[in-house]
This record gives sequence, structure tokens and C-alpha cells, in this order.
Amino acid sequence: MKNEALNIAVVGHTNTGKTSLLRTLLRDEAFGEVKNATATTRHVEAAEISHQNQVLVKLFDTPGLEDAGGVLDWLEQHTSSRSDGIERVQQLLQADVAQHEFSQEAKVLRQVLASDVGVYVIDAREPVLAKYKDELTVLSWCAKPVMPVFNFTAQGDAEAWYDMLARRGLHVHSQFDTVAFDFDGEMQMWKQLDILLNRKPVLEQLQTVRTLEWQALQDTAWSLMANFLLEVAAFVETIKDEDAVEPVLAQMQNKVRQRERHFQQDLLQAFRFYQQADLPADWMPKAFSQDPFDPELLKQVGLRTSTGAAVGALLGLGVDAATAGLSGGMGMALGGVLGGVLSNMGSLSDKLNGIKTIHIDPATITLLATRAQALILALLQRGHAAQQALSLQAADVIWPNSNLPSPLRRARSHEEWSALNGVKEAKAHANRREAAQELQQKLSRPCRHEVDGNIAKDKLQA
Repeated sequence: MKNEALNIAVVGHTNTGKTSLLRTLLRDEAFGEVKNATATTRHVEAAEISHQNQVLVKLFDTPGLEDAGGVLDWLEQHTSSRSDGIERVQQLLQADVAQHEFSQEAKVLRQVLASDVGVYVIDAREPVLAKYKDELTVLSWCAKPVMPVFNFTAQGDAEAWYDMLARRGLHVHSQFDTVAFDFDGEMQMWKQLDILLNRKPVLEQLQTVRTLEWQALQDTAWSLMANFLLEVAAFVETIKDEDAVEPVLAQMQNKVRQRERHFQQDLLQAFRFYQQADLPADWMPKAFSQDPFDPELLKQVGLRTSTGAAVGALLGLGVDAATAGLSGGMGMALGGVLGGVLSNMGSLSDKLNGIKTIHIDPATITLLATRAQALILALLQRGHAAQQALSLQAADVIWPNSNLPSPLRRARSHEEWSALNGVKEAKAHANRREAAQELQQKLSRPCRHEVDGNIAKDKLQA
């Protein structure tokens, strides 16, 4: 027998983050409208969390309780104190004021009465004011459980709130920051609801589903990163000694820049930050859009390329001594476009045939990997209500001394792994599948939120 869906009314004062909470829970920044304005949500909006066509939770985003004090005054003046709270609320909903001056508040109260529980969203940055006390009093008269959930906890101190809630018998509450997202915070919210409601079957199923979804999202992110890096590592150009070097190198750099941009957009789509992903191609916070072939950027993150050490002025540009020597004195002139490329002259066949085989150098690949990892970690901690630009947190270089893991080193010998070499994308993806899985495991191991997927799947099937 399937569990009945849990109906949750999300309530609270204007601008406390009700719609923001739903956006983050739904992993969808397109739900509703979020802005710093009075009564942004005018009507009740519904959303669902489902699994295999089974609705687990129905969420109802309600308008802000702007005049709970006025509602309370009306109830005290027009209803009997001997009546139950719910009887007094129902009298208000049947009165003309529910269609006029208290129409917005009436929408909220009707939804609470029709739901299993009300989640009362609190802005932890706000002091405990009389209007919030009035709101909780009115909600308590609906005869439905109410669980306070603190938003913006990273920026506020909720101690005064805890004391006020305890005085009203609201001892079960949770924290869920819709800007600085924490998966454990979401899980704790569902657990606290179970304490309040005793709806263990559906809430346990919900936690299992959300855990598996969170794991799948991480797997997708690390897979995108692994495939991106393998494509770059397998990218190769071959030129003859007499050919002009500069255009080839510039073309290689542009292809890598475009591939990184596609990776970033794919990642934003996977995390359902659609609005950012759909912005013009030149959009990306500065920290993630600096040219990866800028030698100064290598220095900023603490990377050095040993391949250019013998070239003096080309130090940090990722060009080996062989390239400089074979360029016929062009090394200095090409300094602006040589960053991040490495000529492989170790092949006897290449020497006999008078050609140069050019790859992206390990330092640049390490830089791309460090930046990709930072972006993934930033998105894992970003709520879908966040309005501020993404920022790149200071992070250690992913591979000290550009010591690439074995799948990336092997990629140098497998140009069929990269669509950048003209191989059809589907075929290139299939060719590198095994290497991508191996690299994905190496990338995710130190960063992954620990989840036992097998146990979670077993619980869901049970």
C-alpha cells in the first residue's frame, strides 16, 4: 500500500524566504518569484516532490502574513473567547473581511487548515517582534501542527527566537538556509517533521529518495568534470616544422576555452540553475572566467610549469625547451599565445618525419581541474534562492606539482577520446567511458557527501 502524500503549507511573514525554501527544496530556481518586496507571492502556489509517479510531498507556497495583528484583533473582538481557536478562525473565514481587508491572510489560513502541517519560515536575521508573535498565535488556532524553520542561519543568531518559541510550546524546529545550502540541513528538517507528525513511512521514503537524488547529482557533476578533462588531455594537433605555429596554438586555446564554457553551462543545467546557464556565453563570475592560458592565473593558484623553465621569458607559459628551440627564434614573439601548450618531441617517428605533436600542458589541465572542482563545490553549497554571484573560494591545487592521475596521462595516447580532435561526440564519449569512470571515482572520493547508495536503494525498494 502506497503512503499518502504529506501536505505542507509553507507560511510566514513577507520576505522571510518561503518561496526561497521551496526553490531550494525543489532544486529549481524557476519556481515562484523571489525579490525584496512586500507580498511577492499573492496566491497559493503548489509544487510536488515525487518518485516513480508517486507524490510524496505536496508543498504550498502561501502569501505573506502581513497583518496578523489585525486578524488577531478581529478574532478577539468578533468571536467568543470560550470557542476553540479553530472555530474562531472559521468564523473569520466566513465573514466579509476574509474577502476584503484580510483576503491575503485568509488564503494562508485556508491552506493551513487543508494541510497536514504548517512550516513557519523565520528569517534568523530578524529580531523577535510582536508581529511574529501574533502570527504564531493565529496559526496555533488552526489546530494543525506548526514547525518553525529558520532561514538565513549563516547570517543570524536565533537564540532569542528559541526562547520565544519554547514559551509557546514550539520545541520542535529546524534550520534550513536557502542561500547557503546544506544537504544535512534538509535531512534534519524531514526528521524533525517526523517527530512532530509521526508520519514515518512517507518521511523515511522521502529521505531515501532525496538521498539518492543528491548522490545522483554529485555523480553527474563529477562525470561531467571527468569527461571535460579527458577531452582536453586527449586534444592534440600535429604540424610540420615549416608550418606556422601561432595560428594552430591560438586555435587550440580557443577550442579549450569553448569546451570549458560548455562544461560550466552543462554543470549549471545539471544543478538546475537554468537562468545562469541561459545567460550570454560571456557570462560567468570573474573567478571562473579568467583565461586559463593566462600565466598570471597559474601563479595566483600556485601552479608552475616545469616545461618552460629553460626558456627564460617563457617561464610559466607551458612551452618546453624543444618547442622554443625549434620555432626558429619565434619563441618570444609567440609568448602571448603559447600559454598552456606543450610540444611532444619525444617520438622518434615525429623527428624523422619533421613534425611536432602539440598537447595542452599538465599545469593548464591542473588549473582547469582545480577551477572545475571549485565550481562543483560552490554549486553543492548554493541554494536556489541565492541572488549573489558565484564566488571561487580559495582552494588548494587539486594535484600538487601537476601530477596528473593516470587516466589523464593515458589520454595523451588516445586522440579518439576527444571530440576536439574531430571525432563525433557520441563516439568519443563511448571511447573514453572506462577512463571517465575511473577518473570520476578519483575526483569524487575526497569531496563526496557520504551516502551508502546500496542501503538507500534497499530501503526504497522495501
